[in-house]
Amino acid sequence: MTIGNEETLFEDNTNQPLAWRLRPRNLEEFVGQQHLVGEGKILRKLIEGDKISSIIFWGNPGIGKTTLARIIANKTNSKFIDFSAVTSGIKDIREVMAQAENNRKFGQRTIVFVDEIHRFNKAQQDAFLPFVEKGSIILIGATTENPSFEINSALLSRCKVFVFKPIETKDLVKLLQRAVTDERGFGKEKVVISDDMLNIIAEFANGDARTALSTLEMVVLNGDIDKDGKITVTKETLEQCISKKSLLYDKTGEEHYNIISALHKSMRNSDPDAAVYWLARMLEAGEDPLYIARRVTRFASEDVGLADPRALEIAVAAYHACHFIGMPECSVHLTEAVVYMSLAPKSNAMDTAYHLAAEDAKQHLAEPVPLVIRNAPTKLMRELNYGKGYQYAHDTKDKLTNMQCLPDSLKDRTYYHPTEQGLESKYKERLKQIKEWKKTHK
Repeated sequence: MTIGNEETLFEDNTNQPLAWRLRPRNLEEFVGQQHLVGEGKILRKLIEGDKISSIIFWGNPGIGKTTLARIIANKTNSKFIDFSAVTSGIKDIREVMAQAENNRKFGQRTIVFVDEIHRFNKAQQDAFLPFVEKGSIILIGATTENPSFEINSALLSRCKVFVFKPIETKDLVKLLQRAVTDERGFGKEKVVISDDMLNIIAEFANGDARTALSTLEMVVLNGDIDKDGKITVTKETLEQCISKKSLLYDKTGEEHYNIISALHKSMRNSDPDAAVYWLARMLEAGEDPLYIARRVTRFASEDVGLADPRALEIAVAAYHACHFIGMPECSVHLTEAVVYMSLAPKSNAMDTAYHLAAEDAKQHLAEPVPLVIRNAPTKLMRELNYGKGYQYAHDTKDKLTNMQCLPDSLKDRTYYHPTEQGLESKYKERLKQIKEWKKTHK
């Protein structure tokens, strides 16, 4: 637990890791999260005006949650207490709360920053609640887990949640360039590293500033040193340090789209071996597994659909597995999903149906909803015939009605054209029965 401001939070120690030495001291040096701290954004205004209220920072590791809390510590006139959920218990919380309450009596605010607040159990979190309620403390919590599940609802309801996003590659490149030239980084040394290599490190870091700086530090420390002390980072050094041939895969370039296309088309072609190969190519090059999982989820409905409704369940489950445990463990979950998609019967009827309907929707945006299927919650609406003639399907023997649900100009349109593939053949037969029933009950 640390109490105080800049002198205890920004130690200038050259023996510290690069990520620590280069920690931003103010909002101007802070990288990423422009949706929160960009010019004119609400969080920036609160920080600059020293008007912070209880808040929760939620996001992945290494994207600035703790750093921003320390910037707040440097700017605030309040007492700032740096608190770790990993090493602190109920006794520590009570001591801090007693000190905060005493500060309040003398007219001084206390900001308590709790890193990894999700690690606190319910009783520990409850210990903060009365002091947040009466304003003895302003709580700033940082968490990598969804606050809705990991933070008590009573405490959460008294905090504003700010969602941190992964840092964009271009911002990480700027950070790495500053690390090479800043005296707190390698500015006092002669380091030669190309912008292409910095971009590869930024891609490899996958939105994590700490990973980016740690990787840069590793490659520089393992660079080739000549007789004049100049340090040169080579392609071979970079590949060895990150253990990946990332030079062959640019996550924002053409090869990225070529390989995800190869995965999609291999699954569509029912070729599990090719699909797993392209999956491995992406994962071993450092691709975000959640990106792949999202693409597989799209495939489940676009190319399988009702031919095998379980495909979507498998894809969504794989996404959640990737979110829970990450790489490298989640590679097996993605493999299971990719193989399942490859072997599943194929139907593009969902994709076709939507695009057909979308074309009509764009052409008929002003088409009114038929009165018969409008809700009529008010007397005026009922007088205007809203809902008049509505037929409640559950009141009928066959659970079917002949009520028209499309606008008059589109009443005979059909968008869903089921195939004979897999389970969709059953849905096709069911749709045929429904249409025949409606013809005989006009």
